[in-house]
Amino acid sequence: MPSFDIVSKVDLSEIDNALNNMVREISQRYDFKGSQSRADHDDGIITLFADDDLKLRQLHEMLQGHLSKRGIEPGALDYGAIEPAAGQSVRQKVSVKQGIARDLAKKLTKAVKDSKLKVQAQIQGDELRVTGKKRDDLQAVMTHVKGLDLEQPLQFVNFRD
Repeated sequence: MPSFDIVSKVDLSEIDNALNNMVREISQRYDFKGSQSRADHDDGIITLFADDDLKLRQLHEMLQGHLSKRGIEPGALDYGAIEPAAGQSVRQKVSVKQGIARDLAKKLTKAVKDSKLKVQAQIQGDELRVTGKKRDDLQAVMTHVKGLDLEQPLQFVNFRD
């Protein structure tokens, strides 16, 4: 019976590469000369340090630009609250979304069942398995899920005939 998995995974090595490019750009940009702005990455959490809110917004733009060049969509990031740091500087934690949350998985299974296609969707941990009798039905489910307005990027993997 044909099946595939719907997952949401981000390659953390690509995030490291994007942050290395971002740090290089920070060191070369004229508007960041003499500032204490930087970005750190530790196990799926990116921490942005900036001198003020303006520089923090510029770091956001640089981060999203470098990640999009690496094939990581901005929806994969979850921005935390802006925290004051020493003096006037600010800090913000950005977490990388890995896996499909339980409520999003339920929303996806409901959307698949409402599509009236002859397939079954099962939640398996942080991914969703879709099985059906025909390959065409599974491809129709893929296009249906791509058409949904979701805030998190999804990938379709492990397609088996």
